[in-house]
Amino acid sequence: MELIETPLKDCFVIKMDMFGDGRGFFLEVFNKKDLRQLDVEFEVKQINFAKSQKNVLRGLHFQKDRYAQAKIVGVVTGSVLDVVVDLRNNSPTFLKHYKLKLSSPDTMLLVPKGFAHGYYTLQDETIFYYAVDDYYNPDHEGGIKYDDSTLAIDWELDDKPIVSEKDLNQPLINK
Repeated sequence: MELIETPLKDCFVIKMDMFGDGRGFFLEVFNKKDLRQLDVEFEVKQINFAKSQKNVLRGLHFQKDRYAQAKIVGVVTGSVLDVVVDLRNNSPTFLKHYKLKLSSPDTMLLVPKGFAHGYYTLQDETIFYYAVDDYYNPDHEGGIKYDDSTLAIDWELDDKPIVSEKDLNQPLINK
């Protein structure tokens, strides 16, 4: 396992060892002990999967206050452009974003508490997963409109994205 720094404070790419042969591959996706040896404390409380066709944009989402969630995210199949935004007022990377193409199950992103998260699917039949360290609470969910000009995220869209009504109506960052 390798932990790779990103430009955002406390946000890391996790690269796992994948072993393959003519039959396929074996991959240990989560190992709490190995993460702890890299000074990452992460307790999985919930695992979620989302299946999407190509050109679906989900996000930017977060949980607020004491229900904030850290996440380890990645793809099982398919490919996404994954985007995170640091929303922590006291962070040196406040309102900065980072994006990463995830297309192999051996590469994941560790998203800290206090970050908004979203992704854009690059292939049909993409299965995306989220391992989170706290339970979802609908009364404490938040979001930011994906095309907020203050954030200036280049989603590298192929076409007009497929976005839920809920995500189209998310507020802008300064509202």
